[in-house]
Amino acid sequence: MKQAKNIWLSILGFVLIGGGIYLIKTVPDPQGIMRALPFLLVGFGCGIFGHGLGELLAKKAAESDPEMARQLEIAQTDERNVMIGNMAKAKGYDMMTYVFGALMVAFAVMGASWTVIIPMVIAYLFVHGYAIYFRMKFDKEM
Repeated sequence: MKQAKNIWLSILGFVLIGGGIYLIKTVPDPQGIMRALPFLLVGFGCGIFGHGLGELLAKKAAESDPEMARQLEIAQTDERNVMIGNMAKAKGYDMMTYVFGALMVAFAVMGASWTVIIPMVIAYLFVHGYAIYFRMKFDKEM
């Protein structure tokens, strides 16, 4: 079942890539959304294709060497490795707070359009609201 899903993801990604390239080559003077759509199709297609094909190749490699697959499973689920991954995410989140805050201020000082700044501020506040929600939730649980 999982292998069929990965095959379909690979095919879908390949079709999206092909559709994007076709639109890039055939639309002579793109207007509106057609200026970005072909490139979005190629980008999403590459991501989906790479994910599907990567999963298929990983499954094939695991089948050819069960001992390596077992060691990889242990390494991925080891508590120490999970804790290290979570700490790295936390450090990345802390850095993101300052970097995106500075980026928004820089855009505002440069006089960028409000249609650029407001969505950035909304996304920034959404991420921090999400973090606060889970902080409160985990504080109640633990």
